[in-house]
Amino acid sequence: MDRAPNRSRLFVQVMASLLCVMMIVFYINNIPSYYETLRTDCTLKPCSTLAPAPPTTLEALSVYHLTPDTYSLWFVIIECTFSFLFYMAAFLIFFKSKRDLLGFLAMVALVAYGTTFTSLVYIGSKDSPLLARIPEAIAAVGRMTFFLFLLLFPKGRFVPRWTLLVFIPFCMVQLVSFLFPETSYDLLNWSNTGRLLYYLPMIGMTIFSQVYRYRKVSSSVEKQQTKWVVYGAVISLLGSVIVSGFFVYPVFADSPVSYIYLSALLYAIVAIIPLTLALAILRHRLWDIDPLVNRTILYGTLTLTIVLLYAGMVMYLGSLFKTKDNFIISLFSTGVVAVLFSPIKERLQQIVNRLMKGRHDDPYAVLKELGDHLVQPLSPEEALQEVAGTIRRALRLPYVGIFIRVNDEEKKAAVAGKPEVVFDIHSFPIIHGGEELGAMMVSSRSRDEAFSQEDLRLMDVLLRQTGVILQNIKITLGMQLLAKDLQESREKLVLAREEERLQIRRNLHDELAPRLLSLSFNAAAAEQYVNKQPDKAVKLLGELRGVIRTTVNEIRTMVHDLRPPTLDEFGLIGAIEARINEIRKTVGTNSSHGDEAAVLKVSLEAPAKLPILPAAVEVAGYRIITEALVNVVKHAEATECVVRISVLSKSELEIEVSDNGVGLPLLLRPSINGGIGLKSIRERTAELGGQCFFDKSEIGGTRVRAVLPFLQGEDKLNESSINR
Repeated sequence: MDRAPNRSRLFVQVMASLLCVMMIVFYINNIPSYYETLRTDCTLKPCSTLAPAPPTTLEALSVYHLTPDTYSLWFVIIECTFSFLFYMAAFLIFFKSKRDLLGFLAMVALVAYGTTFTSLVYIGSKDSPLLARIPEAIAAVGRMTFFLFLLLFPKGRFVPRWTLLVFIPFCMVQLVSFLFPETSYDLLNWSNTGRLLYYLPMIGMTIFSQVYRYRKVSSSVEKQQTKWVVYGAVISLLGSVIVSGFFVYPVFADSPVSYIYLSALLYAIVAIIPLTLALAILRHRLWDIDPLVNRTILYGTLTLTIVLLYAGMVMYLGSLFKTKDNFIISLFSTGVVAVLFSPIKERLQQIVNRLMKGRHDDPYAVLKELGDHLVQPLSPEEALQEVAGTIRRALRLPYVGIFIRVNDEEKKAAVAGKPEVVFDIHSFPIIHGGEELGAMMVSSRSRDEAFSQEDLRLMDVLLRQTGVILQNIKITLGMQLLAKDLQESREKLVLAREEERLQIRRNLHDELAPRLLSLSFNAAAAEQYVNKQPDKAVKLLGELRGVIRTTVNEIRTMVHDLRPPTLDEFGLIGAIEARINEIRKTVGTNSSHGDEAAVLKVSLEAPAKLPILPAAVEVAGYRIITEALVNVVKHAEATECVVRISVLSKSELEIEVSDNGVGLPLLLRPSINGGIGLKSIRERTAELGGQCFFDKSEIGGTRVRAVLPFLQGEDKLNESSINR
């Protein structure tokens, strides 16, 4: 199934290798003729605009102990060394990336570029009409493969895809220019403006493709590859432009050896391209290029600044004192440059660092700037916003968000930057006083880019300052939430009170009022029959007695629902004892006489006296214990149950019901008989601001424990709560 693609790949590899070999052979074949042409035609007289140096004289050569032969030989050695550096890089890529088509494309581009960048093949083949057009063909291949490589690097596909639509016309113009020489289609016959307009769209599209790929598509390794390629191209371009300017500088006209140095320097700078390209493609030990870029920008700018400063001072002082080539002026300018070198270097280093990574090299300045903002009259929210903005500006991040944790939920407290421009999000906890108050979410500068140790140290320092502010905001938010909960609680209390009143009104109006009215009618009817029909009157009075008893029972039920009467009669402990006695009788009646183990033994452990308890606490404690006992009787299958009532402090009542039954089920369900079981216990505890726990008891079953806070008067005991 894969034979066809493998054959196509093999065909491309063979053709690319054959083409490279032919270009190298052609280059080597032209070395003797190039040397001979330089020695006889180009050293002492003008021969071509492509010559490596302008013509000179024997006298000028003799000053440096040179002859036309040795002078020409130096240029041949320099250019051959340059080209063979390109060939070595291509050879290395060939053996390390045999299965990578992108590597073969880079190999062809390097060989073509190294063959035609120098003037060797152009001058060496100019005397042969058959070979004179080959350098132009190689140059066209080099331009097309080089731009194609940049459009495909590093993944091997066009990104965006429409860039292919621009590359195809570019290649067609190159082919037409080669096929129709000495015509208007030939690029050599175009004006400089025309060629510029032809190459600019392709260069701009290539730059756009790499930037787009870097920001949207590339991984961290691919970004490092792109940085190496761009670094080599930029350094070579800028260096070649600067060095090329010295070729026309008048001071070198009388010094032929200077052209040897300039040629060597120019080719050495351009040779950076194959070095960085090979590193980027092979990816073995791909070092971080950011420090290298940092130092290059720093020392390049520093050198330019020093040169301009020195030249400006010499020119200014020379014009001021109307003198030239004055030793004192040069010495003074050198001294000024030496004094200013260190501060200029430090300042440039700060600028470059901030340009590339932010201000992590000067955390104290960042803290001072933040402190200057925080001393202003700002609200906690505004202060936190200022912290987020400072972190974003200091580290040149696209997005910084600070989140605060309130009630186990994280809420956005401050945001700096654009959330839509976000790459990889990193979370850093904000800790103050040993408590994690929230988190800071920051976006990396680009996709898959990690933070350096300097970045992390600066963020750690700023996070310490953020913790104090976040603590104040958390307190403020907590008070706001508390006030909101208090207002909601008040509203619930009012609603509950009105609902209770409405229910009582309905009970009185819909049930008791009609019954009382019926009682009055029955009493009036009995009154009429007392004298006339005594038997019927007695019957009516008997019915009246039954209705009265029913009504009394319903009133007792209503009162019991509002507050158990036993609490008012016996107090909390007495009411619990009464309830336990009822359970004992019920369990004893329902159990078989022959099964003593089935009888539930319930015991109560309580103090002799309890403090004065609010009515709500008494009712809640009674309901909680009652519901827990009902659960033990119905579900626990226990033989022993212990009820404990104690006072933990002056303001906390502890209630505990434990048994030796089967324990809690895995899935808790509401009570079938209308009760709400454990949910009711939780709700009653929460209403009073207490805590409720369900766990395994010491005797093997379930333990229900509730802690209810309460307020009491000073040195007053609830006499009614004494165990009677």
